[in-house]
Amino acid sequence: MNEPGALNNFITDAIRRDNEAGTYGGRIQTRFPPEPNGFLHIGHAKAIVVDFGTAEDFGGTCMLRLDDTNPETEEEAFVNSIVEDIEWLGYEPSEVRHASDYFEALHDWAVQLIEKGLAYVDDQDGETISATRGSFNTPGIESPFRNRSVAENLDLFERMRAGEFPDGSRVLRAKIDMAHENMQLRDPVMYRIRNIAHHRTGETWSIYPTYDWAHGQSDAIEGVTHSICTLEFESHRPLYDWFLEQLEIPSPPRQYEFARLELTHTVTSKRRLAKLVADGVVDGWDDPRMPTIRGLRRRGYPAEAIRAFCREVGTTRTNSRKAIEELESYVRRKLNATAQRRMAVTRPLKLTLLDWPTGPDGDPLVEWFEVVNNPENPADGTRLVPFTGELWIEQDDFREVPPPKYFRLSPGREVRLRGSYLVTARDVVKDEAGNIVEVRCSFDPESRGGTPADGRKVKSTMHWVSAPHALDATVALYDRLFTAEAPGERTGEALDDLNPASRELLTDAKVEPALADAAPGEVVQFERLGYFAADDHTPLLFHRTVGLRDEWASIQKRG
Repeated sequence: MNEPGALNNFITDAIRRDNEAGTYGGRIQTRFPPEPNGFLHIGHAKAIVVDFGTAEDFGGTCMLRLDDTNPETEEEAFVNSIVEDIEWLGYEPSEVRHASDYFEALHDWAVQLIEKGLAYVDDQDGETISATRGSFNTPGIESPFRNRSVAENLDLFERMRAGEFPDGSRVLRAKIDMAHENMQLRDPVMYRIRNIAHHRTGETWSIYPTYDWAHGQSDAIEGVTHSICTLEFESHRPLYDWFLEQLEIPSPPRQYEFARLELTHTVTSKRRLAKLVADGVVDGWDDPRMPTIRGLRRRGYPAEAIRAFCREVGTTRTNSRKAIEELESYVRRKLNATAQRRMAVTRPLKLTLLDWPTGPDGDPLVEWFEVVNNPENPADGTRLVPFTGELWIEQDDFREVPPPKYFRLSPGREVRLRGSYLVTARDVVKDEAGNIVEVRCSFDPESRGGTPADGRKVKSTMHWVSAPHALDATVALYDRLFTAEAPGERTGEALDDLNPASRELLTDAKVEPALADAAPGEVVQFERLGYFAADDHTPLLFHRTVGLRDEWASIQKRG
């Protein structure tokens, strides 16, 4: 892809040093290894940009490896979504593989460690193993089964594989050092018994490798040179290296860790995201309020904007939480250049022109105005918009008693209707409850196109939709899914900060006829209102992507 803003960071510095030293013969290969137990989110997007972007910058390759080592939580549907999301973001893996492709090789390497006296079968349950690992201040306690003979361990391990034992009754552990200062090296678990079918291997296996055991060895099998992961795996790196050293892997890969991407008002824990879906808080993994790639895509975020943001935030070793407004600024910038403009009224109020003429057939005259599709891109051309004596305007664009500095429509005030005429409010119609349901206006026929013949100035330009031509639409407005900038900081549970008003559905919106042709997923600018994406399932349902106001610029000024 080689877009502007090539990655330049401590990882690329290390790769340059390796290339200068000829460590891997100039070959660069990375990998993206997600677990298929949910949908990818914005944090994964950064990892994808780092993994694939680093390889691209050095003319190397990046593989997709599905880390399918836990059959209890993984599904083929998640596998398919991961492949599709990576493609949508604009990347193509050199190969698509699965950790399950290597189950036999991983098993054979585990046998090698047992034969070397470096792994043993432990009969303790998970709770006991966890309790006896010790703490940062106290050493762990060795298992009573730690010194089993090689022959007994080999026998038990093969019987584990054959499915003779119930779940959780035994594990295979590496035999390292229960007093090691790094907790990850205190005899870590390599295999657990799971008598459950795997979505790819079926019932072939009754034991499944842990991430720590499968990860480095899978990298070695695939020929990965630089294994890039997030910072929480830093303490796992000595274990990653230990396994490769004991197996005497030639030219072993090296692991590098970078800070994961966190956004304000957002959570990226797949466990919590899955709970939102399961509890019906959101409509699914692709709900536009979700930080999943599917959700961002459905909301109208361009892939290019996501990639640009992920590159710009950089690859560092310092954890931080980025303002979601910064991501939105990238989205807004991209859409401003690409999105066509359309007129839509989300909360309609009827506007009637009192002296509107009739046409030759005796019916109210219909005029057609040529309107620019995108002033930022003249190549997008123009479109014709119908204008009649009956229009829809926004309720907020009229005030019977205007507040100070209110320049929109009010009794006796003249405003410009976008691209058409100047109009002046003369009267209102109210319902029995006293609510204004119609504004009656005069218009200046000499101001066609919105420019008065005498050059007089007006302070407000309003959008509108011709009532006889309007299409009924539904508009979804979104607020933050979480009220707190750092969800869970106050109580320890992020879901305590859910925003009960994160979505508002406006079912009586009116839109111009051209929006009947909006393609699923297409993003347009509703003039004066913001950017909206056409739903990819439901016609004439539009999701608000971002507003027109650059909140990030305002935050920077205040800072």
